[in-house]
Amino acid sequence: MKQTMLIAVLAALMLSLFRCTPAEPEARLTVVCTTYPIYLFVSSLADGVEGVAVERLDTGSTSCLHDYALSMADMKKLERADLIAINGAGLEEFLEDALESSRAAVIDCSVGVELLENRSHDHDEGDQDGHDHGHWDPHYWMDPANARIMAANLRNMLVLTDPDYAAAYEENAVRTEGILLRCEEDARELLAEYLPQGIPGLVTFHDGFQYFANAFDLPLLAAVEEEAGSEASAHEIVEITELVKENSIPVIFTERNGSDATATAIARETGCRVAQLTMIMDGPDASDPEFGGAGHYRQLCWNIANLINGFAGEGTVSNG
Repeated sequence: MKQTMLIAVLAALMLSLFRCTPAEPEARLTVVCTTYPIYLFVSSLADGVEGVAVERLDTGSTSCLHDYALSMADMKKLERADLIAINGAGLEEFLEDALESSRAAVIDCSVGVELLENRSHDHDEGDQDGHDHGHWDPHYWMDPANARIMAANLRNMLVLTDPDYAAAYEENAVRTEGILLRCEEDARELLAEYLPQGIPGLVTFHDGFQYFANAFDLPLLAAVEEEAGSEASAHEIVEITELVKENSIPVIFTERNGSDATATAIARETGCRVAQLTMIMDGPDASDPEFGGAGHYRQLCWNIANLINGFAGEGTVSNG
């Protein structure tokens, strides 16, 4: 059954991505990752490579990195880094000063990615929340094809930085590339089986799902950046309510760690359900008992399973 196939492949990806070397005081090479997706890929690529420490900044603690400020723990990690892997596309404005004073090499994972422009909002960007989200949408890892580009960029940098272990990095990269491709293919098969007519439209309450929607041919009707203390405007609420009614949309989606206040209000008005999607911005560290368990597997499964269950009916596929 295709559902079983996807679960098996995702489980294999989980195991491969979570076998990494924890940070050691006297590591031969220390790689600091600015986001959780990067942390996962570097961990996979460095699997079994002696003396490589993979660390990440605490960026998963906030729903919007434009609000993020480096902690003392982050600064210490950056000071001992030999290589800093960044998302790029304007996501890490908080890191500019630290990078200027760092001795570490820097790899921008967005190199070669076809970036999308940020979706326009009805409110003036940068005025309501005090910062500008930039011209490019930085959430490109949500497209599995872009995830493979990220992994390839990281492989190239690791080989260049640590050439004595190039063969190990290359071997890990082949495995990672194959699993990511298989996951994407099986996800498409599941969508084709359970949602063969497509969906009437995707409505999200975080603007980070544009790449995900494009990757799986999902019409993104509305994507509202709703952060803590900054809910959707009255105009946006009316507009989305009308969209839901006009298109008979059965479900709208909040980000797993985000606010659901406006979505719940719209659900009461329209009768639609509220479900969740995840941007995979946080998860267990290597020292966490759940690191090798089901934590990341659930994140990979969630978006496709919750999407199908939202439109085809709860329980159509497992999201456990």
